[in-house]
Amino acid sequence: METLNFDDWLAGLDLSFWGTAQHKVTSAQFFERQQSEGAVLLDVRSPQEADQLALPFALHIPINELPSRWQEVPVDRLVATFCSSVTRAVVAWVYLYLHGVSNVRILDARYNELTEELIPGKVFKRMKSQ
Repeated sequence: METLNFDDWLAGLDLSFWGTAQHKVTSAQFFERQQSEGAVLLDVRSPQEADQLALPFALHIPINELPSRWQEVPVDRLVATFCSSVTRAVVAWVYLYLHGVSNVRILDARYNELTEELIPGKVFKRMKSQ
């Protein structure tokens, strides 16, 4: 894995990058890829937030622990960063990408979009297609 310089990385992000949303994944896309290829949800919320609403299917590394724990993040499949307001997810995305984790995206969802994908009918449909 190659570590990138922030200035060089940022200079390469032109309109074609932002306009095609290469940095994002929706909840529906994430769960499809979780099922098909074992995508990982990286939950960067604080322990207190995770205690209030646990996501047992996620890898939980609080954002402030990411510098000492980033190597726990898999590099062989999609990783979607998540927090309740998207802000920390963006920071985690940049941090991981600059550390050579190239298959990382921001989960473009807050709680309501995430939980919408966890209703029984959608879960059943994904399980049925396995």
